[in-house]
Amino acid sequence: MSNDFLYTVLTPELMCRDIKGSLSFYLDVLGFKVQYQREEEGFAMLERQGARIMLDELVPSSDRSWTAASLEPPFGRGMNLQIETDDVDGLYARVQKAGATVFLPIEEKWYRADDVYVGNRQFIVLDPDGYMLRFYQDLGERNEAP
Repeated sequence: MSNDFLYTVLTPELMCRDIKGSLSFYLDVLGFKVQYQREEEGFAMLERQGARIMLDELVPSSDRSWTAASLEPPFGRGMNLQIETDDVDGLYARVQKAGATVFLPIEEKWYRADDVYVGNRQFIVLDPDGYMLRFYQDLGERNEAP
């Protein structure tokens, strides 16, 4: 394996209740690919268009379960992971067709970043454990508020 394969600046690790169900959602609905996994540990490293996420099945009795408190669904509680995609409308259609829980319907949103506005076409979907995944497609910049 090359270092490029293993390295990203930030890779969140999400605890999940059922690794098989989570893998099905991430692979079949969202289009992630497995880079590698340790099935015996309930672990998988996933990738989609350069974004990486680790899934780790929650085993409460394990000394390697890194939780600061008891986990109760929905996991994540307010944190959302923004993930860029090159076809947000196509992904949104797949999410809807799969019957996944859409937290924020697709929208166009402009955010002020100092003296410019940056645009996203975006939606938020909940994974099987309630993590918020905000997929977006870049709309560029504007000098004025929309």
